[in-house]
Amino acid sequence: MNAMVFTVPDSARGLRLDKFLCDCLRETGVSREKIKQAIAAGLALRNGEVCSSPKIPLVPGDVIAIAVAPPPAALMPEAGELAVLYHDRDIAVLNKPPHLTVHPAPGQADGTLAHRLLRHFPELADQGGLRPGIVHRLDKDTSGLLLVALTEKSRLALSRAFAVREVHKEYLALVHGVPKPAAGGINAPIGRHPALKTKMAVVSPDKGGREAASSYRTLYADPAGRFSLLAVAIHTGRTHQIRVHLTHMGHPLLGDRVYTKAETRIQAPRQMLHAWKLRFGHPESSEEMAFTCPPPGDFSGTIRDLAATPQRVVVTGSAGCGKSSLLAAFREAGLPVWSADESVRRLYAPGGDGAYMLRKRYGDRFVPEEAAAVNKAALFAAMRASAELRREVEGLVHPLARHDLEDFRRTRDQGEKPSALTVAEVPLYLESGWRNAGPAALPRKTGSAGAIGAANAVGDILIGIYCPFALRRERLMRGRGWDESAVATMEAWQWPEDKKIRAADLVLDNSGSPDDLQRRAKALIRVLARLRKHAAERLEHTLRSLWEDTHA
Repeated sequence: MNAMVFTVPDSARGLRLDKFLCDCLRETGVSREKIKQAIAAGLALRNGEVCSSPKIPLVPGDVIAIAVAPPPAALMPEAGELAVLYHDRDIAVLNKPPHLTVHPAPGQADGTLAHRLLRHFPELADQGGLRPGIVHRLDKDTSGLLLVALTEKSRLALSRAFAVREVHKEYLALVHGVPKPAAGGINAPIGRHPALKTKMAVVSPDKGGREAASSYRTLYADPAGRFSLLAVAIHTGRTHQIRVHLTHMGHPLLGDRVYTKAETRIQAPRQMLHAWKLRFGHPESSEEMAFTCPPPGDFSGTIRDLAATPQRVVVTGSAGCGKSSLLAAFREAGLPVWSADESVRRLYAPGGDGAYMLRKRYGDRFVPEEAAAVNKAALFAAMRASAELRREVEGLVHPLARHDLEDFRRTRDQGEKPSALTVAEVPLYLESGWRNAGPAALPRKTGSAGAIGAANAVGDILIGIYCPFALRRERLMRGRGWDESAVATMEAWQWPEDKKIRAADLVLDNSGSPDDLQRRAKALIRVLARLRKHAAERLEHTLRSLWEDTHA
């Protein structure tokens, strides 16, 4: 039998001879026990001298040779698709699909990629063993680039290249949350989990942990911070290295049922890891070979599904501008709507949270009895008389209304058929600071309507209703019975109309007839639909650009 020769890298300093050889020969199917037997039989050489102890520690630069026969081939060729991206007489580069095991293992004796390889490349039978040609592995649910050695000579050369870290591998990973900083390194030793032997974990060297180094870059971050797409390069080859390192930094893979707690899992079709890039020297010519492989459709599909957050629309404007009329038009169109005025009426009703808070703060001044409604006339008069009391009441009631709005949105977002958009009428949205507070808010972005659509995949799209003061004044006095004093008071409590309109993302002119408002409401609904479509198209373009950019 031919001797196999390996050079000890810096990363294997102090490693036992049998453990080192076990790592080097892992892909051949040779067991550790068989390696020990070969060492005891004098078939292992260290720097040209027989080394019969499996426990001897190694130092970088040691040249180890061992003569041990691989187990006889037990594989039978099997039919099955094989995505071959490149091959010559020495190597093949494949795009492994998810859900396919690379080689036989306990519990799976057939139906592996290794079986398909024998069908497509019969010459692999000459290498024998259960893993002919396999020089590195991908987990069953991991997709992407896999390098295969088609000759024994190439297998030995590539195994050495992997051992001394001359092969560059980079993966795409969909993870929980968004890492900070956006790029960095992870250096944490990995070993068997101290309690769960089927798992790996970050373990200190004195407990068996071995050096493990990875680095990452954030390629896409969800504006809501729920998930992100990372490019992860591994500089060592530990079992489950990426999965363990990402979990260790607090951003486990989506779909990883082993390393992610069940209660924190985001729905994903599988463990969302894809071997994206591969660079190595050809085992015969030494020519640098580089490959990039876009991920399968489930990657983009998962990102699209997660990014499809319902559009959140807020309608605001000065008193009498027609907010309620626009909300009614949205409701008639079948859209889910919420009104701050209606919410406050519920809060002020008998047993409402607003009534409870006001009675707790002011006694029976505005809520005469325990189960009574708020006396809104008395409350309004007191608020007009005292700016300090008005601010105090707003400080009590506005958070309750905000919570009610978030409950409304959450219910519509999490139903069996989540709403494409929700509409909320909030007269004091800007005055209350809701644009920059709470889970719905994002940093404000201005610019084109398209930019607004992208920015507000999670944040609010603010629609301001414009109506000249003279017309609003007439509507308030005729329709609601307000006098000049009440109109002036309400104007003083709100931002000036021109300031509100400047702060809006979209503006609807309601200086015409009710029929005009209905037509403009329908046009506005079409504009919002286009914004959603454009946002989805931009995301698709962004992802496609990433997959196609080999330098990303």
